[in-house]
Amino acid sequence: MLAVDDGGGFLGLGDNILPLLVLAIGGALAVGNVLAIVRPPGEQRDGELARAPIARSIGMAVIGAVAAIWATASLVG
Repeated sequence: MLAVDDGGGFLGLGDNILPLLVLAIGGALAVGNVLAIVRPPGEQRDGELARAPIARSIGMAVIGAVAAIWATASLVG
């Protein structure tokens, strides 16, 4: 058993643990991919790409943004 059930939910985070996790992961996915497009790494190492693949990064940023928006709507509503 990970936590004692005192009515406060999992580890005191309430009953909103899933939307909070989706918000954190979705937000990180969106922000990380946008930053990879806007500000690529300064120096290229051997075996690494000079820039992030644009289409894949935009797609992943959109997926992360949709997940974050869904989680926010679930927490508010």
